[in-house]
Order: sequence, then C-alpha cells, then structure tokens
Amino acid sequence: MTDDGIYVYGFVRADHPLPSHPVGVGEPPGAVERIVEGRVAAVVSQAPPKLRARRRDLMAHQDVLLALADDGPVLPMRFGMVAPDEAVVRRQLSDDQGRHLAALEGLAGRVEINVKAMPADGSLAALVKGDATIRGLREAVRRQPSYEAKMRLGEAVATALSRRATEAGHEIVRALTPRAHAVCAGPEVSGCQVNVSFLVDRSDSADFAAEAERLAGHRRERVALRVVGPLPCYSFLEPRALAGRAGG
Repeated sequence: MTDDGIYVYGFVRADHPLPSHPVGVGEPPGAVERIVEGRVAAVVSQAPPKLRARRRDLMAHQDVLLALADDGPVLPMRFGMVAPDEAVVRRQLSDDQGRHLAALEGLAGRVEINVKAMPADGSLAALVKGDATIRGLREAVRRQPSYEAKMRLGEAVATALSRRATEAGHEIVRALTPRAHAVCAGPEVSGCQVNVSFLVDRSDSADFAAEAERLAGHRRERVALRVVGPLPCYSFLEPRALAGRAGG
C-alpha cells in the first residue's frame, strides 16, 4: 500500500471471492485486494491522496460492495474509511473475528431497502379540500392579502403537508415491518418526514419494494415515497471504527 493508507470497503469471510474486474476508488482506480486474517478478510485498495466524496468514488465504493454481496454476506464500511497501515487492519480483524463472523452469519442472504417519505407533489388541493383551518386561512388572505396573513397560511400549509406525509409514512412502515428481519430509523434528511431502512431477504427484495410502492399508491394524495435498494446492509451493523482517518 502507500503512505496515504489503506482504503477499506468492508469485511467478508476469508474464502469470499473478489468480484471480477472490480474498480476501486481513486484516479486511477486502486487495485481491489483482500487482507486475510484467520477466518475473516478485509476488502481493500490503496487509499488515494486527498480522498473526497466525489460521485465517481461513491459509486465505485458501493459497486464493489454490491458485487461482493453477490457471492455472500458483507459487513460494509461507510465511504471514506482509511486505515493507516495493514497492521491496523489485521489487528482489527483478529481482535473482533468472532463478532464479525456472527454478524456475517446474520446478514447472509439479506439486503437493505431504504424508504423515504416526503410530502406528495400536487397535494395542496387535497389538503385544502380536507382541512377547514387551511380553507379559512386562504379565505383570509383573499379578503385581506397582508404579509402576516400570507405567512400564517404558508406556515400552516407546510406544517399540514409535513404532518400528513409523516402519518402516511408511518402507516407504510408499520405495514412493511412484519416482512422485514429488522428495521432501523435513519438520520434526519431535509425535506423528508420518514427515513427507515429494512433488512430483508435478497429473494424478497423486489416484492418488498413493489409492496412499498403499492402502499404509497393508496396514499398518493399525502405522501411521495422513494424506495432505494437492494443496498449493502449499512444500517444493520455497528463495526468498530478502524484507528485511522475517515476521508471527507
């Protein structure tokens, strides 16, 4: 490796094959390799200097993980994890070998599906029709279009749209939960009322996503749903951070 350190994509079982012709992060792309320690291995490449979250590198990181997942479970690292040297990687693999193996067993044959719920486009008409308070505020603006009246209307509309999308999003999450092995709430995202990931069987991922879209279709006047996956199972493990730096 180089003085810039070792870029870590994730952990796999020691006998896990590498994808055919993997393209690593960096320009030119780093060669993707394995560091094997006992019964587990880290999938790595040389860390590029001045690593940044460029689209090309973000996609390369995820593509390596998805290709690995075609041949078995992977414990994915978030983008930008860099270890200072091989010794640190080997120590981490050795110290936590049992935990890694147990986590890999729990993720075998499973993928992550992420669901985000946002206010539906064009939902204002349905809101006005069904909300007497909004109708009253709108009439007040028509009668006396002051700045204050417009502000009150705008705030009330934004609050109501967010509330309706949140309620619909939680309804969808409750309906999907029995089909998942695990559910994890994600971080807050601007403009998004619900952000939840589901751990599902790979064989069920397409039907799961279709069911999410079907449930959203019944609530189209309240919520717009964005379903992403299958993804590496980022949300369903808590790997100890490697001693090193995380690229920006």
